[in-house]
Amino acid sequence: MKFLAFHLMPYAEPDAMAAIERSEPRRAWVTFSNTHFDPKRGSELYRRYLDELVHAVEVGFDGVGVNEHHQNAYGTMPSPNVMAAALTQRLDRGLIAVLGNALPLHRPQQIAEQIAMLDLLSEGRIISGFVRGIGFEYLSFNVNPTESRERFLEAHDLIIRSWTEPGPFSWHGRFYDYDYVNVWPRPLQKPHPPVWIPSQGSNETVQWVAERGYSYLQTFTKRPRLAAIMREFREAARAAGHTATPEQQGWAVPTYVGESDEQARRELAPHVDVFFNKLLTGDVHNWFPPGYLSEESHARVVSSKSDLFAHNAHTLERLEEDGMIVVGSAETVTERFREIIDETGVGVVLPIVQMGSMPHEQTMASIERLGRRVLPKLRNHVSAVYREEAAAGPG
Repeated sequence: MKFLAFHLMPYAEPDAMAAIERSEPRRAWVTFSNTHFDPKRGSELYRRYLDELVHAVEVGFDGVGVNEHHQNAYGTMPSPNVMAAALTQRLDRGLIAVLGNALPLHRPQQIAEQIAMLDLLSEGRIISGFVRGIGFEYLSFNVNPTESRERFLEAHDLIIRSWTEPGPFSWHGRFYDYDYVNVWPRPLQKPHPPVWIPSQGSNETVQWVAERGYSYLQTFTKRPRLAAIMREFREAARAAGHTATPEQQGWAVPTYVGESDEQARRELAPHVDVFFNKLLTGDVHNWFPPGYLSEESHARVVSSKSDLFAHNAHTLERLEEDGMIVVGSAETVTERFREIIDETGVGVVLPIVQMGSMPHEQTMASIERLGRRVLPKLRNHVSAVYREEAAAGPG
């Protein structure tokens, strides 16, 4: 088992959260005015959030993860590569996962260059995550969401070729047209940094990741659906002629560890309210605009996500019951992780270690308990999925 501490770096200051309550539409995305952002406080938060990720590696996590979002208070990392660069100078060990760069929104050569630089700065500890970006990002950049998948696939192919084929070469595609592709510098890891693909669970993405032998990460998914998607991923990998390993299957989940179950739930409840009911909420058609997903994927993704993203009356109890958060004492969290790992086959867990308005001291204490009291008990755990397959033997 591997564990990476994942951080969204929100701006959940009280005045801003009160303004979201008054806003119409009530959301923290795209049109929520940046007049509610205090640059001085933002500077303090960035330093604090980096300290939290560094602490996670110090207490036993295998690494850290950062991601990309734009024009919102939910996640203030418009450039995950900038945050990853800062982490290369703070961490002398541990993986640094960029989860990920939203390829359709950027020039692919620049992503290739920046990831190569990060790989060199980290001495080969970078994981390169590629994402399409959620619907809100397409509003922010005025990019046609119906072109999202095709842009993503072409950008991916160009980046991988730029890392693995000597340049210069030309590229004349549908969306990108260059006479010279000649990426300097080149990444340290060969043939290139590991590629991880976070997703909300569309059919096409599950199949595509499995066929290429990349690692697949599922986010914000109820427990039964998580198990079903991971099973689909393993089946797709077998159909493509290879076996998906546990390390190719990841799951990100908000996690909080207290001294007792009662204390953990009491301490977490107000921050769950801010995170799920103020920062995360938004119209489903903005998360997944028309044409962003195929008809089949739209039906299954929206049916499983609409009650998460479109509502703002979530409770800790219901979220815990659905497997959308993991909270409790170290013993309870260990057992909950073990149960879900056994059900799903995941071999990489990315605890989201800070939620919404959770203060620094509380975040650090939970990270400490996770690293010292939970992760050591799960290090050598093998999912029941693989124990059963091993017992059944070949075929």
